[in-house]
Amino acid sequence: RDRGTLGARAPIAIIGTAGRFPGAADVDALWKNLVAGLDSVSFFPPEALGEVPEDERSSPDYVPYRGVLADIDRFDASFFGISPSEAAILDPQQRALLELSQHALENAGYAPSEMDETVGVFAGTHNNSYASRLVSRRPDAVARVGSFAAMVLSEKDYVATRIAHKLNLTGPALSIHTACSTSLVALVTAVEQLRAGLCDVALAGGASISVPHASGHLYEEGGMLSKDGHTRTFDASASGTVFSDGAAMIVLKPLARALEDGDTIHAIVRGVGLNNDGAGKASFTAPSVTGQASAIVMAHHDAGISARELDYVEAHGTATPLGDPIEVEALTEAFRESTSDSTFCGLGSIKSNFGHLTAAAGAAGLLKVALALRHETLPPSLHFESPNPKIDFASSPFFVTSQGRAWPRGERPRLAGVSSFGVGGTNAHVVVEEAPPVEES
Repeated sequence: RDRGTLGARAPIAIIGTAGRFPGAADVDALWKNLVAGLDSVSFFPPEALGEVPEDERSSPDYVPYRGVLADIDRFDASFFGISPSEAAILDPQQRALLELSQHALENAGYAPSEMDETVGVFAGTHNNSYASRLVSRRPDAVARVGSFAAMVLSEKDYVATRIAHKLNLTGPALSIHTACSTSLVALVTAVEQLRAGLCDVALAGGASISVPHASGHLYEEGGMLSKDGHTRTFDASASGTVFSDGAAMIVLKPLARALEDGDTIHAIVRGVGLNNDGAGKASFTAPSVTGQASAIVMAHHDAGISARELDYVEAHGTATPLGDPIEVEALTEAFRESTSDSTFCGLGSIKSNFGHLTAAAGAAGLLKVALALRHETLPPSLHFESPNPKIDFASSPFFVTSQGRAWPRGERPRLAGVSSFGVGGTNAHVVVEEAPPVEES
């Protein structure tokens, strides 16, 4: 098959999905929770916090909340030809991505071992807390595999290449790490690699799993982390987010070929934007209006759309008093390039349901939008009662989707944006379109 005939702005189809989220073992369960308006963050009583240092958990500023996954200690090692001693060292984040890569390809209708297509892998993870907290306490486990093998089983460098090796995928395999924007940057990279003809199909996503499993965080005034364990995106009482666990992988294929091959199409990636803030901001960790707005405008131009055509934006939405106003200001600046209309576009964030999945956050947001398009329903963004006083929604293009609402197909294709911004300034934005209507057979 000739892979060199795609245009630079060719639309890319989402043809398969897989994921694990707080309170949801798979993508179908995620959708049920979103529609129900469920907050899936867990509360840990004092007796469950035994692995947290005493001086931390006894602090009055300790917040014992986190979104966690079930069965993070379970892994089908033999399926991937991994020995028990290797599995004991392998980062749980990489274990999850291996299994989800298999599941996502199966969801797309493909068995990796029988694929003729060249498949690329683009993925990343959060910090490997498992190695520093658990493996380091078990020198006997490290000794069984050797120090070099233990390093290869632990390091971020090998996330994508391990998936490619174990599933026999021969396209580009790039491990991507841009902090909170990792998985959406991985998806943007996959889109560009598909458009360039470097692979026929692509897997993109990320994972974040931290240990100790039952744990919370220390609240600091003005920091990123929530005072009460809930992520109140865009709300006046927002105090930050909760760093939670999750993982997702998405299968992508050029739209024209997906239609030709009869693949199930969940949604279409119409345009992508990717940049970095550079030095023009308060600090390395601070967000930038200019940087975010530029990435969003880039995605609009790549999609060939006007901002007025968008019905919804899935925001980064970390619920920090500084970050939320900057994000809305950046979105408004980007939208004002092509429209002066106000309060026509919904705005929400999946972080309000279970906190910030760091390296998996962007993929989770994209899945929410794809599911909303498929089910013709926008689920509610939680914990929004009154707007952050620093955000002037009335003169912006946006309103917060605090209530679930129907989102039916209409005369024109429905469009939405998805944002993900990383500490360090790497910003990603994606324009997503509904799948073409298909006659039921």
